[in-house]
Amino acid sequence: MNFLNSMAFTVITFVVFTALVAVISWWKTRGDNLNTQDGYYLAGRGLTGPVIAGSLLMTNLSAEQLVGNNGQAVRVGMSTMGWEVTSAIALCILAFVLMPKYLKTGLTTIPEFFEQRYDAGTRRLVSLIVLLSYVIIMLPNILYAGAQVFVNIFGLDRILHISYFSAIAIVCVLTAVVGSIYAIFGGLKAIALSDSINGIGLILGGLLVPFFGMMFLSGQLGGDGTFLDGVTKFLHTDPALLNSINEVNAPEPWLPWPLLLTGLLVNNMYFWATNQSIIQRAFGAKNLKEAQKGAVLAGFFKIMTPLIIVIPGVICALAYPGQDWGSGDSAYPMLVTEVMPKPLLGFFAAVMFGAILSSFNSVLNSASTIYALDIHRPIFNPEASDARMVKIGQNFGTVVAVISTIMAPFMLYMGGITSFVNSAFAAFNTPIFVCLLCGFFWKKVPSIAAKVVIPVHVVLYFFLQFGLRSMIPALKNVHYLYFTAILFVFDMLLMWIIVKVKPRASDFILKDAGAVDLTPWKRGPFWATITLVIMLLVYVAFSPLGFGKSDTSTYQRYAERQEAAVTMAAEQ
Repeated sequence: MNFLNSMAFTVITFVVFTALVAVISWWKTRGDNLNTQDGYYLAGRGLTGPVIAGSLLMTNLSAEQLVGNNGQAVRVGMSTMGWEVTSAIALCILAFVLMPKYLKTGLTTIPEFFEQRYDAGTRRLVSLIVLLSYVIIMLPNILYAGAQVFVNIFGLDRILHISYFSAIAIVCVLTAVVGSIYAIFGGLKAIALSDSINGIGLILGGLLVPFFGMMFLSGQLGGDGTFLDGVTKFLHTDPALLNSINEVNAPEPWLPWPLLLTGLLVNNMYFWATNQSIIQRAFGAKNLKEAQKGAVLAGFFKIMTPLIIVIPGVICALAYPGQDWGSGDSAYPMLVTEVMPKPLLGFFAAVMFGAILSSFNSVLNSASTIYALDIHRPIFNPEASDARMVKIGQNFGTVVAVISTIMAPFMLYMGGITSFVNSAFAAFNTPIFVCLLCGFFWKKVPSIAAKVVIPVHVVLYFFLQFGLRSMIPALKNVHYLYFTAILFVFDMLLMWIIVKVKPRASDFILKDAGAVDLTPWKRGPFWATITLVIMLLVYVAFSPLGFGKSDTSTYQRYAERQEAAVTMAAEQ
């Protein structure tokens, strides 16, 4: 039994599970032709619904969410679940509104559509914005969040007698090396297969944290230490933490209720329907039916993910009442260390590592795809063969991996992970989504429109977020998603004005590339409706109509503490 609790057993189980995933992925893809554009970047257009759903989920669900979302939940409660649960709306819209159009065009990348619909300059502008967001924002944060989990769980800084920063840096390097092998040498199919296997492990391992966490909560609050008693204490100790409906004026990281179907929906539509690292899985579908199955199934799973990436944070808040968590990013690693049985720690570390790899290698693969096909080929070598483009993408992926790895440890000084990533992306995601939406459904939008809307939006967003906030006190605590909602309306109005002033000479016609079978999933609308009904029921459960009924809210408590602090400072 001592061996099962030892670090040696933890390391062995970690290595065995990680190696098993790698071997299975290699075995299943060993005969694939990775020298063609579709074979390397789109898995040969042969992905099925369950594989697409698993890959979508695992690309999204990483240590960044496990650490960041739980870090928000420990501070504000169940409000954080909005980022997860409402994703089902965007995925259903993707499945039945946008996916038929995407697959009809036979696209490999989102920027490719911008050239078809607008012009080559727009394609390069969008490609550059997406690449910069991947290299500067997404990849470093994925590596940092994963490293933080490992360092905190295993105490690597103490074991190796090095600084916390150095320990973070070492884990970032190791993760980047392994992730790069998948992304650079394996192609999308290897990534998608490893995602699906790791997805099963992450769901099982992730659910262990709230399971044992409930037992821990029971003991912390004077109960008998059983799971059921922990659930009872979770539901009734502090109902304010279980209320997901926040006040209109609540600042970030709270999620004001008007944003659920406005600013947050716009944010989700970009992430799930326009973000290359996500949508590339659906582009690799064998047909429209499988793509729609994958999107709807992923939407259902997103409704369930708060069990893994929100509830553990609330458990921490209940178990340690009154504790100042700062950014909150230390809560999840601390709970894992506290509640996870030592014999299971190696397996949990392996699935966590798989989650980190999944997000890292997916984004890295998408960055390589965009550079090779949207920048390098059209600008430097239009006649290059597919095999040459695969090699170019691999070389670029290596450079990006190195740059992101160097940047990753410095995310330690950026505050809360989720807050940083989401607010940074808000500058770019809305105008790209608006241009894509109008491009599909507004036949008269001219080519100049995107080159006006995108830079104007970026300038206005930074002016609102970082300029007016400091000049106008009333805007200081306004949630940045309000800016997203307002600017979405502004962008659409600007598009309308441009169309009225300078309409396209001839209507844009979406041509059928004949890439895959476009027969829709007949039962799809039924299952999408069931998914959305479940989403609504979850919101009712975690609202003042359900478990969240309380005399005060977490935001009211925060505001009272802030007011008391100001009063005390004035008196002194």
